[in-house]
Amino acid sequence: MIWFTADSHFRHANVIKYCKRPFSSVGKMDQVLIDNWNTMVHPNDTVYHLGDFCFGEPEEANFYIRQLNGHVHFLWLPWHHDRHWQPTSMPVMAPYYSRSGHPIIFDPPMHVLKFPEYGDGRHAKTLVLSHYPVSRWDCSHYGSWHLYGHCHGLFENGGLSFDCGVDCNEFRPISLDEVAERMSHGCSGV
Repeated sequence: MIWFTADSHFRHANVIKYCKRPFSSVGKMDQVLIDNWNTMVHPNDTVYHLGDFCFGEPEEANFYIRQLNGHVHFLWLPWHHDRHWQPTSMPVMAPYYSRSGHPIIFDPPMHVLKFPEYGDGRHAKTLVLSHYPVSRWDCSHYGSWHLYGHCHGLFENGGLSFDCGVDCNEFRPISLDEVAERMSHGCSGV
């Protein structure tokens, strides 16, 4: 199964206040995010995290990564909240491993996936991933989909695009099937 998420902000106490998250402490928030992830994601599932994973250095990021199931892909974003723990250049295999024992993979800041099973029979469905929302993306005029984070539910890009961050999705990753369901209704936002 394939999952998507963004904006976990592990170790970031101020995100509770800024985003009005319903947690009394960063420790409680972090544990709920870990538990929700591992409840949804099985050890051999794939998860794409679209940025703002952890507020901290490599050791802190690794502390959280080691607790999470799946084949985990991160968009390579060596700026913003991930700048202190992500590698400074691409491509690279970082020394991080998920709870399932899979090495972490870093993908480009704007990453394109193709899914034949959601296509029209002739063309695979294109899904464009980025941390920030964009108003036009690869093949957007052909009905491709766009997932982003960063906005914590405060921005609606519209059409076939929406925020896959935890603040918009019950503090858990969302599945490719859920993405397809929302997109079939032209749903944006939450």
